[in-house]
Amino acid sequence: MKKRSNWFWNILIIATLLLCTFVFILHYKNYTKIKEGHFQVVSGFYKERIPLTNIHGVEFVPRIPEMERKNGFSWLTREKGVFLDSVSGNKIYVFVDDLQQRKLKIQYGESRELYLNLTDSLETQKIYTTLKTFMDPTTE
Repeated sequence: MKKRSNWFWNILIIATLLLCTFVFILHYKNYTKIKEGHFQVVSGFYKERIPLTNIHGVEFVPRIPEMERKNGFSWLTREKGVFLDSVSGNKIYVFVDDLQQRKLKIQYGESRELYLNLTDSLETQKIYTTLKTFMDPTTE
């Protein structure tokens, strides 16, 4: 009997597992920063950079509205990606690490929206306070 070498399939399986693990780690949490007059949110392949001067509304909402998914994913309590508003057709970015917690609704540009929360609700509150301060420096 001739012994078959399965090295190709073994390498392919290992490479696939490594790639899936890498993509999972990239999307596992949201990374936010405020630098050089911009607020930036990154989660894996999804990224949105907003000039602080373009932000005209920040508020907490209990849930995200019904939207049509353009691309993105849902996994357990995470919801991430680009969605379309079913009424206006506007593009909406969603970076939600925990659907059960309240979310930040950030309105910017002419009619753009971004929904965001982090696993740690205190960090989400800090982002809210920071953005509110940039919008109205007289509030503390």
